[in-house]
Amino acid sequence: MKHTEQELQSLKEEVSQMWKLVLSQLEKAKQAFLNNDIELAREIVSREKRVDAFELKIDSDCENYIALYSPVAIDLRLALSLIKISATLERIGDFAEGVARHVIDDDCSKIHPQIIEELQMERMFELLISMLSDSFVALESENTKVSGKILAQDDAVDAIYYASLDILTIYLQAEPSFLRCGLKLALLIRKLERIGDHCSNIVEEIVFYVDAKVLKHGMK
Repeated sequence: MKHTEQELQSLKEEVSQMWKLVLSQLEKAKQAFLNNDIELAREIVSREKRVDAFELKIDSDCENYIALYSPVAIDLRLALSLIKISATLERIGDFAEGVARHVIDDDCSKIHPQIIEELQMERMFELLISMLSDSFVALESENTKVSGKILAQDDAVDAIYYASLDILTIYLQAEPSFLRCGLKLALLIRKLERIGDHCSNIVEEIVFYVDAKVLKHGMK
């Protein structure tokens, strides 16, 4: 293996480690929210620093690789994609931390389980975890066939988000005392919807790297 290939493999491994950490953060955010587990939420917040550190190191290592080896074609696309993917993973980590801080606040913990069920929040978490897992496999295998499925899951996440606005509006009209918690819940669901967008962005970067195709801005 050439030295440049070893460097690239090392960069991919760093991103893989970061990815596993962020996926773990998201899975724990789901558990913490659904079980109102404050201790688990605190663990998520404390691990966020590791996510940030990963992004900074990957950013620096990719820049050094480009400066030292002047890669072209697929190698350059990979380095550029890894920079963007790590930045996007860091944003997903931020949103997972946001879910954890919602749990830690504990001022809206007595939300009726029926509302959570109607809002399909567990389904939303499951879709996001699936999107992040599938896109990880796509990068590892350098196979973009799953990209259509992932983008379709983002549409499903969006549908749950838009439906939640109507559900919360009706509930808040009937229960004005729930207003503050309802607004906090709407913000939380918005965070989850943004995670879906970021997962789609990651897929776009993988397709750019593997297939040299641009999916951004409606060019799907």
